[in-house]
Amino acid sequence: MSPWNKLRKIMMQYFAESRWYTIVSASVFYAITSYWLLYAANEHDLIASVDFVYWLAVTASTVGYGDLSPTTPAGKLVVAFYVIPLGLSIFAMVIGRIAGWVSLQWKKGLMGMNNLHLDQHILIIGWNGQRTMVLLDLILQEREAMSDRPDIVLCVKADITNPMPGVIEFVKVDSFNKDEDMDRACVSSAKTILIDNPQDDVTMTTALYCAKRNPDAHQVAYFDDDSLVSLLQDHCPKVECTPSVAVEMLVKAAFDPGSSMLHHDLLSVDAGQAQFSIKIPEDSPAISVAKLFINLKRKHNAIFIGYAPNGQVKEMVVNPPLDTTLNAGDTLFYIAERRINAINWSSLDAD
Repeated sequence: MSPWNKLRKIMMQYFAESRWYTIVSASVFYAITSYWLLYAANEHDLIASVDFVYWLAVTASTVGYGDLSPTTPAGKLVVAFYVIPLGLSIFAMVIGRIAGWVSLQWKKGLMGMNNLHLDQHILIIGWNGQRTMVLLDLILQEREAMSDRPDIVLCVKADITNPMPGVIEFVKVDSFNKDEDMDRACVSSAKTILIDNPQDDVTMTTALYCAKRNPDAHQVAYFDDDSLVSLLQDHCPKVECTPSVAVEMLVKAAFDPGSSMLHHDLLSVDAGQAQFSIKIPEDSPAISVAKLFINLKRKHNAIFIGYAPNGQVKEMVVNPPLDTTLNAGDTLFYIAERRINAINWSSLDAD
């Protein structure tokens, strides 16, 4: 093999993929050799410490301000046949590498291949097509009324791309029960975990796994089969299970016309009045249901419908007696046009 072919083979091996260390090495070599060639050509004005870096960058990028240029015949030849051609090649490599890196990061994000680094986010696990899209839309609307506005992460096994690029984060995994996969979605640091899979058995195993990895998260799981709800709650009592209520809604609407529209209105944040909750702060005084009901309506145009003692949703009391006393730590449920973020709790106890 001729020396030229050996050199060409080596060049192809190191420059084919334009790795960063190759580009840096080539740039250093280019700067050093250009300096010595200009020095040999007596271009001392061009090789002054700061001026040389500035001039080399301007020349290699083809900007060419013209404030510095070679003056000797030898210097002009060096610039014409070495500095400019080699500089253009290296500059093209740098631009191409940056563009390729940006494109790769965008593609990885779109395909769900990136490792996320999030905390206190909302993690949605599972893909149900249009139902998941509606779920995402509703969560985004709910988030607009929140003061902290947590990140939203969709974690799926389905062969899809990010359905809302630039709006939500997206992670594609092989299994909802593997640490190396779910760590990419930061499952252990999520504040809220919503599980909605087409298969109830996948929802069950995913809920058990998430409860083990993040026992402090507020976890909600949806089941088509109601019999699995009690089974999961026997093992994970903190998980809030949402069974299908389609049949119950159908019967209710049959005997109480308009019930389906009423429930849709209370569940949808963009269809008028909706149902929300808020926790009574620890430093708030006790308050009777009678005063709370009147003042909540008078000051915030909201309707009190029930409460969960000390936040225990399984012990929820709907439509409690007027003489019931509510205490700090209880979670209130109310109907209002929008979520109420700022409440003067002492004013609700006024006569």
